[in-house]
Amino acid sequence: MKRQRTILPNNTNNDNNVFHVLSDEIIFIILDFLEKNPIDKKSFSLVCKSFHAAESKHRKKLKPLRSDHLAKVLHRYPNGSHVDLTLCSRVPDASLVAISNACRSTLRSIDLSRSNCFSGIGLLSLAANCKNLVEIDLSNATELRDSAVAALGEAKNLERLWMGRCKMITDMGVGCIAVGCRKLRLINLKWCLRVSDLGVGLLAVKCKDLRSLDLSYLPITDRCLPSIFELQYLEDLVLEGCFSIDDDGLSAFKHGCKSLKKLDISSCQNISHVGLSALTSGSDGCLEQLVLSYGSPVTLALADSLGKLPTCSNLSSLKVGICLNITDDGIVNIGMRCSKLVELDLYRCTGISDSGISAIARGCPGLEVINIAYCKDITDSSLISLSKCSSLNTVESRGCPLITSLGLAAIAVGCKQLTKLDVKKCSNIDDAGMILLAHFSQNLRQINLCTGISDSGISAIARGCPGLEVINIAYCKDITDSSLISLSKCSSLNTVESRGCPLITSLGLAAIAVGCKQLTKLDVKKCSNIDDAGMILLAHFSQNLRQFDRDTCI
Repeated sequence: MKRQRTILPNNTNNDNNVFHVLSDEIIFIILDFLEKNPIDKKSFSLVCKSFHAAESKHRKKLKPLRSDHLAKVLHRYPNGSHVDLTLCSRVPDASLVAISNACRSTLRSIDLSRSNCFSGIGLLSLAANCKNLVEIDLSNATELRDSAVAALGEAKNLERLWMGRCKMITDMGVGCIAVGCRKLRLINLKWCLRVSDLGVGLLAVKCKDLRSLDLSYLPITDRCLPSIFELQYLEDLVLEGCFSIDDDGLSAFKHGCKSLKKLDISSCQNISHVGLSALTSGSDGCLEQLVLSYGSPVTLALADSLGKLPTCSNLSSLKVGICLNITDDGIVNIGMRCSKLVELDLYRCTGISDSGISAIARGCPGLEVINIAYCKDITDSSLISLSKCSSLNTVESRGCPLITSLGLAAIAVGCKQLTKLDVKKCSNIDDAGMILLAHFSQNLRQINLCTGISDSGISAIARGCPGLEVINIAYCKDITDSSLISLSKCSSLNTVESRGCPLITSLGLAAIAVGCKQLTKLDVKKCSNIDDAGMILLAHFSQNLRQFDRDTCI
């Protein structure tokens, strides 16, 4: 049990300090509420020595800016269980050894996805000393070889492993992981171009508890599929860009993998509705998400097979972006058959018109997310139909030139849960639409605006949507400092993209810096009126800034 703080005698200097009666557990609960804002936690730790010590014991996630700071960070925070080194481009083996010696049994996850300079020596130290390590992200370690990843075989409790773009890893390294890490539940091998059927087959045979398997762009063939289909707990299977897989290979799926919930076969040009039927008929009614983007044409036959299969009665997410031959007939059939859809991606499906969208709106009343970007035949009629879907929270309609403020008003009035809206390149939407949106969509968190918007529209959004977090006003050439001053009242704003707004000056930038303490991303390229004065204020007030895009000369 944690120790209880006691009240000191009245004759001490602490007789009015109520915090001395609080236990560590209560202080930790207070710190939990400060988790979203690192500045608040830092201020808390600076109050007094006891608060400093409490915050040190409470912090579990460590994210140092440089590997040189690791020693101090590990000393200050002895209970760190999650170490994120994505801000440290160079992480030598000595740093990993220091982490393993300091954290030992407390360390549960480490992220090295943007780091390099480590080898098998550092990984072996982590695997050997940190017995409770369950998660490692080695993505983008393009120089890492089999001898290094073989050390991970010592991490007997490892459950989740990401190795995307580890291009030097072969079947040998994957085999060592499969033999040593029998508890694996998730493994990502995307773009591991030297891993073939042999390595994938070893994983499927040795790691029977696999739930998630990402084999995107691997040079695998039909030969490894039978062993994958025998994984009785597999829920998430990604075969994106596996060009050698075809309908014949997928036919074996009918006899296994009854637990599958998500299937991604995007960019698989050799898979048609025949192979898809084999996949879905073997999933025993559990399939919830299906991604067919960039793949074979979604014909009426495919849509009909989707609708008729009993497995698709629970389908909640369907992505068919860039399937150029899809037509309203196929979409109408999906709307009739897949009534539980909550997410539909029709990105650049240029054969879709209002009749298809209207059928989706009628047949899928629980729809929450829809992407109709660059479906150029879509008009206000589609948005009016979608406004009947009261749970809709995300509408991506970029590049739909026939949409006007009338359709946007319908969405604003009917979809009170709207949190994300993209109307970039919708040239017929103006400030009137923004004013209505601001009045009815007070839950809006992210918006991407077209170039026809001016200060009055932005001012309305800032007043009506105080919880706004992300705004893109790039190339809105009528925007001035007045818009940024209005947006500075949105204290949760963390991303401002204002590239190509020539009327913005350092005055507007200063307002954003002072008012938006959560700012992490800012783009002011081609804003020629921003000078050094704006940069100085930005540096002083925006201490959470992580990404800053500007022209080379200020």
